[in-house]
Amino acid sequence: MNPLIRLIPAPLVRFFARPYVAGDSLAAAMAVVHRLHRERGLLATLDLLAEDIRTPEQAQANLDTYLQMVDAVAASPLAPAERPTLSLKPSSYTIAPLQHGGDAAGSLAAMTAIAERARERGVRLTVDMEGRHWTDFTLSALRSLHEAGHRDIGCVLQTRLHRTEKDLDQLPAGMRVRLVIGIYREPAEIALVDKPAMKERMLQFAEVLLRRGHYVEFASHDDAYVRRFLGEVVPKVGVGPDRFEVQMLYGVPRERFLADLRSKGIRARLYVPFAVGWAMAIQYLRRRLDEYPAMVWLVTKNLLLRR
Repeated sequence: MNPLIRLIPAPLVRFFARPYVAGDSLAAAMAVVHRLHRERGLLATLDLLAEDIRTPEQAQANLDTYLQMVDAVAASPLAPAERPTLSLKPSSYTIAPLQHGGDAAGSLAAMTAIAERARERGVRLTVDMEGRHWTDFTLSALRSLHEAGHRDIGCVLQTRLHRTEKDLDQLPAGMRVRLVIGIYREPAEIALVDKPAMKERMLQFAEVLLRRGHYVEFASHDDAYVRRFLGEVVPKVGVGPDRFEVQMLYGVPRERFLADLRSKGIRARLYVPFAVGWAMAIQYLRRRLDEYPAMVWLVTKNLLLRR
């Protein structure tokens, strides 16, 4: 991470995080989810911000919170197809992270427990993709969960990684796939460093996935590439709006664009992060600022426009 990003005082990071984080409790996050659906017709994916886990107690607390999230979503008054999905990060449940030489002990067991509760309650999950050290583990966990009967679990693939083209071949048939360029900086020998090239891959991979029968969640804030996906890829494959959706991040000012999508009958979903305490939320935004420093100006402009 850029050392300058680390030097930003936590209170200032929290100030900039406010538009991007749906509060510091599950109740606050669910309130945001219901408001987005009621006022704007938007779907949501809930994500617990829980990084850099250092104690077994933290890992257990994350598991407990996710089980509560499953129950909260199942109890939602929204129709089953309109209820939020839940995003799981494998690193949230272990004190032995792979990027530091650990073996991810506890991660698969926790993910399985969440998947079992979710299957019982009819809640859909998406296993997130983290840095390159987690890719093999995550794909293996997805296969294990799918083989155990958890067929309504989706995955995330990052187009910046060179290996992703082959990873498409490992996906269980019909799996939901969230395509992103990825926010983790990776060495040039294993990943693209040019963002336009990453976005071109999104279009290529989206076509491959649609042709293979997958449900594609096209996650990008670049309006031009979203339009190309809808105007070029979807017609070329010849699929209907039941086979894809567009996703963006909560807080990014795309209200008009999303409203236009909804008016055309296209499903749009916001990725809605929340925290249990602001320390985790601050870590999350530091990563976002490191990947995209211009966010400081965009957040400031957005805050001014809301006044």
